Amino acid sequence: MGLQIHFVVDPQGWCCMGIIIFVWLYNTVFIPKVILFPHYEEGHISAVAILCYYLCSLFCIVSLLRSSVADPGRLPENPKIPLTEREFWELCNKCNMMRPKRSHHCSRCGHCVRRMDHHCPWINNCVGEDNHWLFLQLCFYTQLLSSFTLILDFCHYYYFLPLKKTNWDFFVFRHELALIRISTFMGLVILGGISGLFYTQLMGIFTRRGPWSAWPTSCWARPRWPP
Repeated sequence: MGLQIHFVVDPQGWCCMGIIIFVWLYNTVFIPKVILFPHYEEGHISAVAILCYYLCSLFCIVSLLRSSVADPGRLPENPKIPLTEREFWELCNKCNMMRPKRSHHCSRCGHCVRRMDHHCPWINNCVGEDNHWLFLQLCFYTQLLSSFTLILDFCHYYYFLPLKKTNWDFFVFRHELALIRISTFMGLVILGGISGLFYTQLMGIFTRRGPWSAWPTSCWARPRWPP
């Protein structure tokens, strides 16, 4: 599916997104080096666990990048409004453009977005009609990766057999306990926040309050504007 590129110039959004990328990079680098690879070398886990972890990490970062640059449903400057649907349009008092009802003007992006849900600083983009499914993917993969990381952190101390040999010349093994505690803290915070957000998003869809169900029944199929 082709997606239009949408880039938001917002230093605060860049900072928030940078924090998310740092957390992802931290767990992608240190968790395999501290837990997965040493236990794999001693036969405590299989290569499938390492492959699954990297796949979860890959899906998570790809969904983050896609949701952050995908067009959320920006309205064109001169949309062609069908005569049968003009009653479902209104004038935006901020940008003085016609827009469908239930569209909203985002002050950070500077334009109106169809069926806008909210502006998410963590992806530096709005969540609207065209990228809401990508945002749900991001929430799902983030929960999956956070849960996987927390399980590995727990198993490293309470389930896996103790490591027989460790190369103490590496920084990560000298500070193993601190690194895993930081990973556990970040995993708990992100899992708790994302799980609550994912639940509210799903409830909004199922109860017809989300951006996918914002139009009246009589105009369920949104008009297709020319690019």
